[in-house]
Amino acid sequence: MQFGILGPLEVRTEEGEPVSVGGPRSRALLVLLLLDVGRPVSVDRLIDGQYGDDPPVGAANAIQAQVSRLRRGLPPGLITFHRAGYRLAVDPEDIDAYRFERLAREGHRLLTAGRHEHAAKVLKAGLALWRGPAPAGMPQAARLEELRLAAREELVEAELALPEGTSIAELRQLAAENPLRERLWGQLMRALHASGQQAAALAVFDEVRRLLADELGADPSPELAALHLAILRGAERPGQTVRHRLPAQLTGFVGREAELDRIDSLRDSRLITLTGTGGTGKTRLAIEAVRRRTRDVCFVDLSPLDDGDQIPLVVLGALGLREAGLRPPMPGRFDPAGRLVAALADQELLLVLDNCEHVIAPAAALVRRLLDACPGLAVLATSREPLGLTGEVLVPLSPLAVPPPGTDLDDALGYPSVRLFMERAAAVRPGSAMRAEVSEICGMLDGLPLAIELAAARLRSFTIEEIVARLKEYGRFTLLSRGDRTAAARHRTLHAVVDWSWSLLSPEEQALAARFSVFSGGSSLEAVERVCGSGEVLADLVDKSLIEADDGRYRMLDTIRLFCAERLVEAGERERVRAEHAAYFLELAQRADPWLRRAEQLEWLALLSAEQSNLRAALGRAVSDDPETALRLIAALAAYQWLSGRREQAVSPALRLLERFGTEPPEGLEEEYVLCVLQAVPHVLPAQWARAEEVIRSLDRELRHPFTSVLWGMVAGPPAPGSGLMRERLLGSDPWNRAVAMLGASLVHLLDGHVAEAERELESTLASFRSVGERWGMAQGLDWLGVIAGWRGDWARARRLWGEALDLHEQLGAVDEMVDVLCRRADGLLREGDVLAARADLRRATELARRTSASHRSSPIELGRGELARRCHDHTRAREHYAAALDAAGAGGYATESIAPLVLTALGRLAEAEGDRAEARRRHGEALALARTSPAVTTDLAQVTEGYAGLALFEGAAERAAFLLGVGVALRGAAVTGDPDVARVAAGATELIGAEAFAAEFARGAALSRDDALTAIS
Repeated sequence: MQFGILGPLEVRTEEGEPVSVGGPRSRALLVLLLLDVGRPVSVDRLIDGQYGDDPPVGAANAIQAQVSRLRRGLPPGLITFHRAGYRLAVDPEDIDAYRFERLAREGHRLLTAGRHEHAAKVLKAGLALWRGPAPAGMPQAARLEELRLAAREELVEAELALPEGTSIAELRQLAAENPLRERLWGQLMRALHASGQQAAALAVFDEVRRLLADELGADPSPELAALHLAILRGAERPGQTVRHRLPAQLTGFVGREAELDRIDSLRDSRLITLTGTGGTGKTRLAIEAVRRRTRDVCFVDLSPLDDGDQIPLVVLGALGLREAGLRPPMPGRFDPAGRLVAALADQELLLVLDNCEHVIAPAAALVRRLLDACPGLAVLATSREPLGLTGEVLVPLSPLAVPPPGTDLDDALGYPSVRLFMERAAAVRPGSAMRAEVSEICGMLDGLPLAIELAAARLRSFTIEEIVARLKEYGRFTLLSRGDRTAAARHRTLHAVVDWSWSLLSPEEQALAARFSVFSGGSSLEAVERVCGSGEVLADLVDKSLIEADDGRYRMLDTIRLFCAERLVEAGERERVRAEHAAYFLELAQRADPWLRRAEQLEWLALLSAEQSNLRAALGRAVSDDPETALRLIAALAAYQWLSGRREQAVSPALRLLERFGTEPPEGLEEEYVLCVLQAVPHVLPAQWARAEEVIRSLDRELRHPFTSVLWGMVAGPPAPGSGLMRERLLGSDPWNRAVAMLGASLVHLLDGHVAEAERELESTLASFRSVGERWGMAQGLDWLGVIAGWRGDWARARRLWGEALDLHEQLGAVDEMVDVLCRRADGLLREGDVLAARADLRRATELARRTSASHRSSPIELGRGELARRCHDHTRAREHYAAALDAAGAGGYATESIAPLVLTALGRLAEAEGDRAEARRRHGEALALARTSPAVTTDLAQVTEGYAGLALFEGAAERAAFLLGVGVALRGAAVTGDPDVARVAAGATELIGAEAFAAEFARGAALSRDDALTAIS
């Protein structure tokens, strides 16, 4: 709810709809509660506020009645009663008066700190909350009105310090309405003087003097008298700033709030240098920053200079100083730097030196001399590298932030890169609509302001869609080959900006920059030294803003990287450097792999994740450059990509390699070939899968890549004991390998219906994984123990186990595993009867699944949604979700193939609910046929059997329904306690044949052996 008391009382919902709160008494009562929001207001105070000094008899009862009426108009629980009185439980930020007071305080703080532009914005926002005068009878009305007037004075003060000034007409009216506030009259005098109306400013002082004498018999304050004297003498008015040739800007300024605040916080620093690569907007930021300063400013553009000796002359010219007006020079030759020292020795001045990079040494020498000799001087420089002086404070500029892929259109406008594009686009094509492609364009251009402005300018000729297509087809340098005709040649196009930076590099720096272009997404110092060469030269490139350094990593903007990549080709080094890059990252992946199966796995996952772009680039290039290296790399990365939820990224290179090798892996790389096949499922050819099975059967040594056993189990299903990957000589004696073998054996027993034995083995498996600290294995043990707890109806234990498994998977970033566990937990919650929690888990699983392109992951989600809809009696939606689950099932190997029988059983139950006997029999029959071929035949048949029990009851065969429920227990080794479908069938059968007959039939089915149970269901 939103409450307004700055003007007539106003109450609105969060959607902005007005809310009626009754008549005058109720409204007055609400105001009293709002003024003390969050605190109890005694009945006596409410009576006093409502009736004053003469309350009627029964006033307390009247207050109670008014509260009751007020409660009817507000959401429940908003007004509570305590022994101390009534309390309004709303956030103070929902009340305009509290927001106004907070903004007024913040505006005063900003004004005191000299941040005039920010202060003006904050104060305007606060004053805009007033919709009229405060109600006359409202307590605190006088205080709020006084705060309002003080805020208006503060706003005028802030505006007087800004280049655009304040409205003289509004200020004159405000002073006339408050004739005894001398601060307003002084502000009016300063505003008139600043606009060149000196006589009018003096006349205002005479008017104030007469008014004060007539009204109070007093003279103007010393401050007002001092201002009058300063105007008479022609002195600068307080807050006035003299600016020498500060460039006027034709466009609005977007973003850089953090950098502006940083520069504002450095007011005591005498040398500040804005650094960054070309096109980041250093010049524009410098101009916006000095507009906030109250001291004199001199702006000097050094970009036209070819000779550093000319710098002092250019500064003299910018200051507008003639030789005759300077102090006599020292005897000897003409010394322009000495003339500058003489001119600035006693001045308070901010000197802005723009574009220092190509004359960096002489610029630094002049700045040092001036700062040493002129104590009132401060320097703000812009350069692609620091001046390198003691006491220099650097403000580095990075590109503007760009929205992540998939960001909502409205949210994208919160990013300065998008706002910059939209503002510039509106100038060349008015009415341009916000499109998703704008975010894509900003991302493709690295958020570089110059590139974004050039791209927006191309809207004169192309649509947004055409700009995206041309950026992809022709590259940014070709598309952005036109710019401002009046700009310096080196700043006119994107290529010219980068080429200008390149031309300032030494041959050694150019060579390293070209080699660095092989990296994608940045690199560590170790990688740079191994692939490119000297780290000393790297430091020089960082200083010159060709490479960014951040927290031990080095990165080159894609715009610069593409330019440097062309230079690498020209140097004939591309193949050699790419080979070095692939070799380094293959070694890194192989070095990291064993640690991914230990307690240190999070640290190593983070290390590999930091190099994710490089790993993908190395793999992608190696597929064509060196397929055997690519095969080794795809195998070395298998565990990392699985554990970190990036398995889909391996599909495309894996398929390209399989296309290259067919069914004949290189000698000695057969195991790597198997991993390649496993990561390409479900897109592999039958012959390739058969070849992988042949390799697995023929292996007679310990696996080089132990995660092969895990992936094989995920795709092909748990192997039978004593066969395939369960052989000890393949898994070896490593503790993690032994734990994986135990996990596989326990799952085989579980899926065969030996639940008690499987549970004991899973507990031992969990302990083994805990002993080595490996989180994925721990999560697997917890997950399956949660499944068993759910079968037994131990919901508290199941929730705890699944929650722990989710926490571990989340630590790893294993999104697909999180989806699977959430779906299993949602199924358990639904059987438990907690529909809201089940819906929340399915919603979260859906959000996580969107992060990956694996369509088969939607199968368990769609099944869960269908079950949720069916149990909520929404049969139409349930059928839609079941159909979607069937479409997705089978696309991800064993794990999702086993879902199909469950979906068909659910469809059979849906047909029963709709009274369609033929459809029910068809669906249950299809489920039985699929379950017989499932790798998890026993547990799948158990669920199919329970579905058939429901069909038997539907057809009136209650004894058979009871018997089949018992068979399900025999197959699974545990009852699905609390399952609504099973409970419905049990209750229906008991009602038809009686409890004694039901128990006998159920016991007969549950007593069957596994083999007899299989025979019975068939």
